[in-house]
Amino acid sequence: MKHIGIKKLYYSISEVSTITGLEQYVLRYWESEFPQLKPAKNRAGNRIYTNKDIKLIIYIKKLLRDERYTIEGAKKVLEEYVPESEAVEQLELLSVPQKKKIQDDEIRSDLVEVKQFLEDLAVRLK
Repeated sequence: MKHIGIKKLYYSISEVSTITGLEQYVLRYWESEFPQLKPAKNRAGNRIYTNKDIKLIIYIKKLLRDERYTIEGAKKVLEEYVPESEAVEQLELLSVPQKKKIQDDEIRSDLVEVKQFLEDLAVRLK
């Protein structure tokens, strides 16, 4: 899958879900379990995640899913977690394949080709 680098300071929960491969409800649940994970909210009340938040989520995911810690065990490990300095590093969103724009000429030539095929087939069947 193709990656598109999007340079942003803040990400929505749906973007973070795409980046991390986690469902949105999992992200919201982890907020209630891990006090270190507290994304800010905008004026509309929507969560806005920073690169630092996303790195923490990826670390929590690694602890829980890869290293098989329990939530309580991961909390203890996170007590000693020191986030890396928040560099200007940007994260990549997985791009959803965009639909190819079909030109009128392409459609026309394809239709002419299909028409010709059907006419040839009709002649052969007679």
